[in-house]
Amino acid sequence: RRKLGVGNNDRIVLFFGFIRKYKGLDILLDTMKILKDKAALQKIPAIKLLVAGEFYEDAQPYLQQIKDNDIEDIIILRTDFVPDNEVKYYLCAADVVIQPYRNATQSGVTPLAYHYETPMIVTNVGGLTAMVPDGKAGLVAEPDATSLAEKIMQFYETGAAHFIPGLQEEKKKYSWDNMVKAIEGLSENLKM
Repeated sequence: RRKLGVGNNDRIVLFFGFIRKYKGLDILLDTMKILKDKAALQKIPAIKLLVAGEFYEDAQPYLQQIKDNDIEDIIILRTDFVPDNEVKYYLCAADVVIQPYRNATQSGVTPLAYHYETPMIVTNVGGLTAMVPDGKAGLVAEPDATSLAEKIMQFYETGAAHFIPGLQEEKKKYSWDNMVKAIEGLSENLKM
């Protein structure tokens, strides 16, 4: 967190990876408005969103949405290329990784989150829910701002520690050992 200039006590939600329409950053920005308003009503510090990844489309609509939603103070934009040797800082600084995708078959962010044992909130689309069991390695939301806000609040109420055993168990599925075993098994089947 020190490396990224993020406060030790900040509650940080991470959106990581290329920014494309199907990944739902715009939905997440509306979610952050809901969360900021709830925090103000409850007189608690707002949750912050760390966006780390390059824009692969026009950034202006997102920047305008941040302004229109009056959430500039809770958004941390790191929208340059993230070199491999800096990925760890983002995944380790986050309380939770969020994938608010509109559609997806899978995501390369998920194995990264498993590697760093960072819980995830994913949307109920494509193969994301198969990779992130609800309540075990993270939470599953519908791809809309209200559902995402509810799951983020649920995550903080439950606490990250609840998800660590599930993350560690699921992480084993994506280990190099399991991959080698799968390839060897496939090779043996091809010989038959």
